[in-house]
This record gives sequence, structure tokens and C-alpha cells, in this order.
Amino acid sequence: MIHLNISLKEIQIDSTRKEITQLYCLFFLFHSTALLLLFISTASHGPRSCKKSWTPSLCSLLFSLGFIWAIRYKTGIERHSEKMLEREREDSSLLAKCVEELKRKGVEFDLLKEVDALRRAKSLRVGSGPVRKWSPRDFGILFLFIVSCLVLGLTRTILCS
Repeated sequence: MIHLNISLKEIQIDSTRKEITQLYCLFFLFHSTALLLLFISTASHGPRSCKKSWTPSLCSLLFSLGFIWAIRYKTGIERHSEKMLEREREDSSLLAKCVEELKRKGVEFDLLKEVDALRRAKSLRVGSGPVRKWSPRDFGILFLFIVSCLVLGLTRTILCS
């Protein structure tokens, strides 16, 4: 049963990572398409499109923030699933220790005593962890934010040149 839970968590983490990759691809696909359409439209309209440059800039900004929020949300789900997977693996190893102890002691094995000892050991491990620092996932989000800012500048440059 525990091995089934572990495999389900691993499948959930894999699907979340695929969704994150899809969101990254959609982010770049959206911006490349938007910039291409802007470039084509300014070739036909000329300088008067500079007055309305706030519309595509605002749309680009809103979509960028939406993508960044979705990616941030999915990375949070991934992080939580990884913690749950680690907990399941710990439970599996603790259960294996209990079974080994049961095999070794035989009739003298006291399940309540062993479970209490395992709970105490587990509660001692749970504590305040270190302060969360920047992770590679956060640098990916920062990179997307920088790309979004560059696209805003490019939008203005394309429309007003």
C-alpha cells in the first residue's frame, strides 16, 4: 500500500513537471507570436500605432503575469508533492524497521510500544527548518519576469520606430 502511494506521488510530480514545462513553452510561444504580429501590423500602419502602444503592452504584461503566477503555483505544488513523497518514503522505512523488529522479537513484540517510539522519533525530526532561500526554480521565475520586461520594451520600440 505504501509503495502504491509512493508511485502515485512520483507520477503526480512527473505530471506537474510536464505542466510546468508546457507553461514555459506557452510563455515563449505567446511572446514570439505577439512580437511577430506587432512587427507585421506596424509595417502596414506606420507611426500612428505608437499612440496605441499601451494596449499590446498591457495585454503582454497581463499574460506574462498570468503565466508567471501559474508557473509559481505549479512549482509550489511540485515542492509540496516532493515533501509528501519524502514523508511517504520515511513512513515506508519506519514500517520496514517495525516489521524487522517483529521478525526478530517474535511474540515479545509490543506494537503499541514500537509505534509510540516511532512517533516520538518522528516528532523529534519535525522542527523548524532553515529559512527558505532562492532555489533554481525561483531563478526561472525571475528569468521569465526579466523576459516580460524586455518584451514590454520591445513592444514600445517596434510600435514607435
